[in-house]
Amino acid sequence: MPQIPEKIHELTVGQLSARSGAAVSALHFYETKGLISSTRTPGNQRRYGRDALRRVAFIRAAQRVGIPLATIREALSSLPEERTPTREDWARISAAWRAELDGRIQQLGRLRDHLTDCIGCGCLSLETCVLSNPDDVVGETMAGSRLLPIRFPVDEGTDDRTDEQTGEPAGEPACEPVCEQAG
Repeated sequence: MPQIPEKIHELTVGQLSARSGAAVSALHFYETKGLISSTRTPGNQRRYGRDALRRVAFIRAAQRVGIPLATIREALSSLPEERTPTREDWARISAAWRAELDGRIQQLGRLRDHLTDCIGCGCLSLETCVLSNPDDVVGETMAGSRLLPIRFPVDEGTDDRTDEQTGEPAGEPACEPVCEQAG
């Protein structure tokens, strides 16, 4: 890892990558998402302030616990521009994230407990399959896939004749059973 003298206040993207452990592409991505910022040299090279080191560490720590980048950006926007997040900043912001993380942990626990009920049939309407279909209302009445008829609308100008084979009104396509996902 290259040593950067303390008197240097700007880092190249390579220096920031080496010091932070984040890939150059990740740093560019963070910049496009508004998580870090850079200035440009006359040769159009990016230069990052030293505060970017702490910001990248903050971003990566938050990502490791599952915080979305949009939430991280919102938290970083509450800090003054070009100021490194302090231990107090991290404590305040992470306390605000605690309830969200606790909710996720509970949800993951429920999913883990129901995992053995999921047989992976793909029908998405198992009675207790909260893993693959958490909002399934049809699954409350019965389990398994079902064929549901789909009827196509009749054109306004059709007559009252019926098709002899299907019994459907003339001008209307036959009802085709289609396996639908319940929910």
